[in-house]
Amino acid sequence: MQTNLASWASGTDLGNEADAILRRCVHCGFCTATCPTYQVLGDELDSPRGRIYLIKQVLEGKEPTQSTQQHLDRCLTCRNCETTCPSGVEYGHLVDIGRKIVDERVERSWGDKTKRTLLRKAMLSPMFAPAMRLGQSLRGILPQALRRKVPERRDAGPLPQVARHDRQVLMLAGCVQPAMMPTIDAATIRVLDAVGIGARIAPGAGCCGAVSFHLDAQDEAVAQMRANVDAWWPLVQDGKVEAIVMNASGCGAMVKEYAHHLRHDPAYAQKAADIMALVKDVAEIVAPHAELLRSRLPAGTRASFHPPCTLQHWQGLRPLSEQLLADLGFELQPFADKHLCCGSAGAYSVLNPDIALELRDRKLGAIAAGSPDVILSANIGCIGHLQSGTDTPVRHWVEVVDEQLRRAAQG
Repeated sequence: MQTNLASWASGTDLGNEADAILRRCVHCGFCTATCPTYQVLGDELDSPRGRIYLIKQVLEGKEPTQSTQQHLDRCLTCRNCETTCPSGVEYGHLVDIGRKIVDERVERSWGDKTKRTLLRKAMLSPMFAPAMRLGQSLRGILPQALRRKVPERRDAGPLPQVARHDRQVLMLAGCVQPAMMPTIDAATIRVLDAVGIGARIAPGAGCCGAVSFHLDAQDEAVAQMRANVDAWWPLVQDGKVEAIVMNASGCGAMVKEYAHHLRHDPAYAQKAADIMALVKDVAEIVAPHAELLRSRLPAGTRASFHPPCTLQHWQGLRPLSEQLLADLGFELQPFADKHLCCGSAGAYSVLNPDIALELRDRKLGAIAAGSPDVILSANIGCIGHLQSGTDTPVRHWVEVVDEQLRRAAQG
């Protein structure tokens, strides 16, 4: 693709990065075949190719409008298009640049701006946990739209002593997962304990930055990234941990890009690169121990695995995760369009509910064909979103493994 950047963009860091990405696009349109929003809306401007043209026009000097902003907002950032693209176009980084530039030039409506700000502040607030507990206690009488966002509360259960293992890893506390689904962290700690690994959370570490980054606060997100680097660095530098384990693929995908987002920061660039090398999804840590765990697990659990976009398209971990589940004895049921987004995409399901629910129902319809006893996934957002549309239990796979291990231990 030929480009002619405007003077304000030419020679800048963002302009140079965007230009390099744009020049790799060959207009083939393969991306439209796997873009969830294009499949739902049928509008070329709601496809990766269409959004690439919009971003190119802005970088070349065309003034963006609210329509430009809306088409970029509708992108799920699933990166399915990157998996499909034969030219290696880094669309995810390009749409981040496009959104930042457009948001600086297009004033959002008061209602839209307020909704996005309140959503970001609420998810990162210390009041989120007590508010979630209150919502869970009142869940039965909540309106359906609100009930979809409030999962049933389950007991996290007892935790083992971390210090009893020589092998040690760090976990990310995150922002909403400890309040919404504390069983995921507890199950992760117990499963890692079962294979001889102690897991703990570093004081001072918090949200990975994804919430702020995708809700018009990229500078705030970068500050959160630096705070996590600062919290982890002393333990990483001393060699006290062998990995930083992620059990939410959305967080893992973001942390694995810290080196990209901090590459121009001389105080953090190298630290971020060193930390990124240690970041592992929990499946990557558990996979070498599958045979040990398999001997303690029942066979034949009929399950469907929904690989989150941040797991399969951002991190390329779908094959490893599915092989691990098969090795652990799950009978995985195939279903159509497994590569497509379920519509959760962080805050997307709140900001674009119609598209999100359409994608959810398509996904659940495909999964239902296999009649699974349980739907497994690897990201809290997907789990909550899918559960809101089905009576079939939707769980993080590590929760189910943990439940089976605990049941076996009880005889």
